[in-house]
Amino acid sequence: MPFFNNKGIRLFYEDMGKGKPLMLLHGLSSNHQMFYREMEYLKDKFRLIALDSRGHGESDKPEEFTLEDHIEDTVALLDHLRLDSVYVLGISMGSYIAQGVAIRQPKRVEKLILAATKSFGTQSSMTELFERYKEDFAGLSITEKLNLSSKFIFHDLKTVNAWQKEISKRSRMLTNKQQGAAANALKNFDFRGDLKRITAETLVISGKYDGLNPPAKGRETAVLIPDADYMEFQDSGHAPNVEQVRLFLGVVEKFLGSD
Repeated sequence: MPFFNNKGIRLFYEDMGKGKPLMLLHGLSSNHQMFYREMEYLKDKFRLIALDSRGHGESDKPEEFTLEDHIEDTVALLDHLRLDSVYVLGISMGSYIAQGVAIRQPKRVEKLILAATKSFGTQSSMTELFERYKEDFAGLSITEKLNLSSKFIFHDLKTVNAWQKEISKRSRMLTNKQQGAAANALKNFDFRGDLKRITAETLVISGKYDGLNPPAKGRETAVLIPDADYMEFQDSGHAPNVEQVRLFLGVVEKFLGSD
């Protein structure tokens, strides 16, 4: 199993396939296994590098960390693999990390896909959701809150539930404490003033029914990135890669292959 160290933190990553390197960055409380469909579909077309962000998956789980740590870890992995130019696909939390990398090292990110994204937040999107519907979530444990939250976040619950069960078979879930640390890492970030520095060819994808990162936040991100394209999936919530998987894979393949 491939690991590398960044400033004392041991981080896991998957590295498979051949071709142009494509970095896959997962969402909050998940891990590289969330990309099992994308990896199977794209492994014959790209070299796929899927990182377990710190606090997630097989990587170390410090008690405290920040979004900046995630960004530094991703850059460190590119350095570790000696990659000067990559494509990057980030979903939800992964899209925030992707923005940070593309802002910090614009020449290194050639193409960029941001799905279910936003460009700023005072706290995690999930915490914002819990506060928006306080009465619905009152008195519930974090696990119960996460279970209930699905109806506010996704459009095709049956499909998303099946996908989440498959991921749970492939990896261990985070404890409540670990989930809290991961969510706290996403507090108080704002890329809006720096998105103009991104030079990558960029595609932003939102789901029409996304209650976590609503389409307005995706559109705002796209407007602030020079020449970015925006797509809104009409039958998706926060997981366009799952709820409209065939469309998502087709769009990704076409965008990344259109040199």
